Amino acid sequence: MEATGTDEVEKIKSKFMSAWHNMKYSWVLKTKTYFSRNSPVFLLGKCYHFKSDESGELSTDGSSFDQINTEISGNVEEFRKDFISRIWLTYREEFPPIKGSALTTDCGWGCTLRTGQMLLAQGLMLHFLGRAWIWPDALDIENSDSESWTTHTVKKLTASFEASLTVEREPKILSNHHRGTLKRNCGDKEMRNEVYHRKIISWFGDSPLAAFGLHQLIEYGKKSGKTAGDWYGPAVVAHILRKAVEEARDSELQGVTVYVAQDCTVYSSDVIDRQCSFMDSEKADTKAVIILVPVRLGGERTNMDYLEFVKGILSLEYCVGIIGGKPKQSYYFAGFQDDSLIYMDPHYCQSFVDVSIKDFPLESFHCPSPKKMSFKKMDPSCTIGFYCRNVQDFEKASEEITKMLKSSSKEKYPLFTFVKGHSRDYDFASSPLHEENDLFSEDEKKRLKRFSTEEFVLL
Repeated sequence: MEATGTDEVEKIKSKFMSAWHNMKYSWVLKTKTYFSRNSPVFLLGKCYHFKSDESGELSTDGSSFDQINTEISGNVEEFRKDFISRIWLTYREEFPPIKGSALTTDCGWGCTLRTGQMLLAQGLMLHFLGRAWIWPDALDIENSDSESWTTHTVKKLTASFEASLTVEREPKILSNHHRGTLKRNCGDKEMRNEVYHRKIISWFGDSPLAAFGLHQLIEYGKKSGKTAGDWYGPAVVAHILRKAVEEARDSELQGVTVYVAQDCTVYSSDVIDRQCSFMDSEKADTKAVIILVPVRLGGERTNMDYLEFVKGILSLEYCVGIIGGKPKQSYYFAGFQDDSLIYMDPHYCQSFVDVSIKDFPLESFHCPSPKKMSFKKMDPSCTIGFYCRNVQDFEKASEEITKMLKSSSKEKYPLFTFVKGHSRDYDFASSPLHEENDLFSEDEKKRLKRFSTEEFVLL
């Protein structure tokens, strides 16, 4: 009886913690973001102009459309559709317990894993859907700005508290507003794209079987001494993502690989070796590669001299975003306007969605509202991501990025470099492409341990 009583207390405690997380992490979408009409907006290599004869600012939530002309409205609408089409991965609650723990939520500790997932998801979207793809239902998504954060939070708090007092809790059902994607008459290409759209999201589901889900990423993190509930820095997450892609068994993922720069250096021959490894002999194409470069943009604080370089990176068609943030919070940076970075925020607690069911709701995987943050508030520790479809694409990207690095260095050492040859040619231990007995080599473990002590704590 005592054990049963203790279990009930723990359950109620868990419900209160869930309610607290909802209060703490449910306000982030509730403030509007304003953009200048007179400056271009860049989003993952695409440029949008909101310029008009009038000065001032406009909101991208649609509330200012009546105040601007049709052409500008169109540009804002195109930007909104592009932004909302990116995959958004946030804190979740009530998912299956993480192996080796009783945790059923990542609230408060999983934000860098979530931003890493978003970067990888963007790379996979480029690979399977292309940069021009737009989610047909993007503008149908409910805008959370329409409801005040206090009302929203009180509703969730009340619901969570009431549920904690019941014996049986009915599963939450997210709204499935405008589930018309598969119902509408559409062409074969659109149907194909929708299949890949759902498949990519399913790879990031919060279940033990999802290839890039939180459960799997935490398993790979254990190899570097991390456990569920620990904080993860951008560099550690980069290595975890590489291992996750290496170990993925879905045949659709065999044409993609991930390379993580070693000590701010991208060894071209190592990248090309990865692109040419394990390919079907009948196929002439090489693998696509997602290159992850952990860097620091300064010492204790971000050096403003790097602003133009970061903006240049986010302007490139090869860029899949930046895992970064500000001290104690990780964000996924995807664009900029003037000296402010545009990002998606994972600090929003949402209910678990079972992505294994047919036609699972998509709305909670797309962010309705972009956020902006001054570059000077950015924490210096981050990981930059690039996508290259083949070897020729990589060679072209390395040339363009190298030119940008040289032009932005201003007699200082560049943030990172591309060099010809293999890492072993420079007396560095080369990371094997496949290790049967251990996911991380001893050299990688040492590097990850160093990263863990250098990076900021993410709450």
